[in-house]
Amino acid sequence: MHAAFFLLLAVALARFLLRHPGGARTPWIIGLSAALALVYVVGLVRDSAGRPTTGPRVWLTLVVAVWVVLVVLAPSFAWCAVPLFYTGLRMLPTRAALILVALLTGLVIVAQLRLAGRWDPDLVLGPPVVGLIATAVFLTMQRQSARQRVLIDDLIRTRRELAASERREGTLAERQRLSMEIHDTLAQGLSSQQMLLQAAERVWNSDSGKARAHVHTAASVAEHNLTEARRFVHDLAPADLAHGLEAGLRAVAARESGDRLSVRVHIADDGRTPRLPDRVQGALLRIAQGALANVREHSGAATAALTLTLLDDQVVLDVADDGHGFDPATLSTAPQGVRGHGVPAIRARVRQLGGTLTIESTPGEGTVLSAAIPLEPQAEPPLESPA
Repeated sequence: MHAAFFLLLAVALARFLLRHPGGARTPWIIGLSAALALVYVVGLVRDSAGRPTTGPRVWLTLVVAVWVVLVVLAPSFAWCAVPLFYTGLRMLPTRAALILVALLTGLVIVAQLRLAGRWDPDLVLGPPVVGLIATAVFLTMQRQSARQRVLIDDLIRTRRELAASERREGTLAERQRLSMEIHDTLAQGLSSQQMLLQAAERVWNSDSGKARAHVHTAASVAEHNLTEARRFVHDLAPADLAHGLEAGLRAVAARESGDRLSVRVHIADDGRTPRLPDRVQGALLRIAQGALANVREHSGAATAALTLTLLDDQVVLDVADDGHGFDPATLSTAPQGVRGHGVPAIRARVRQLGGTLTIESTPGEGTVLSAAIPLEPQAEPPLESPA
């Protein structure tokens, strides 16, 4: 509309100069045209700089006033009113803008009849039709824009609520995982210490050697629990993901490796892993931690392998070991299962991300745990494959 205004102003000035070269009004017309263009440009500059001050309505009044004088002196400037319709509709309340459009339309009719020098129905009906079309188009666009703003606000609010819900779900899942791990390790260890110390107290006077053996065993259990507690603290720290998922998986593998277990890591991602969503990276790291904890605590394996494969539509984490294996069917019936509470926690993480969990194992032949997480959201999380 701004470009149209300057174009119509230039065309009207050129038409006047061609029709009235050297006329007495020519200097006034040129000066008023330049003044109108200057005032219009000043308003645009202040508007783009975000400094409207008291200016918008004052500026519009000044622009319309200069334009009216031009139209009185040279009716050919009347069609500059069309961009002014939109300017008024944009800057004024609807009722005031409609009044302005009606006044400008009436002035355009008078100017065109003066310019033609005769009665012409087209000159009387044309400007009102143009004004009605311009007003209708603007008001329709304004309503659509308002609906779009409401929709965008709703989407932003929904996205924030969804993010908050996901954070709450992640917090609850993490609490559940920690509670299950603490139950399987620290709680059981403390219970064993209590029973050993109680047994030592009962035989302290009658059999001091046996009592000392109980105390030594309790001390060994306490040392193991201290190691577990330090591992929990380390797992809670965000340092593992500070340098990316690949570095985090290698750090977890190095931490779980020791005299009895060796863990290898293989990454097949073509360098795309850093672009995975943070939530997916965090879940994959936690799944790897839980799976390797199961391998270390329950499988009796000498070697294990972490394999991360990034496909076009999903990312797959495989954890394989050469341990004594188990029957996956027992996981759904035993309260703690062969592998403690780690598998339910992993299953819950995979389900939250709409993925699938597959466990393949045979007694005496090791175990392969595979977690596949889609890279695009699904309407309904699929069921886990029990292997």
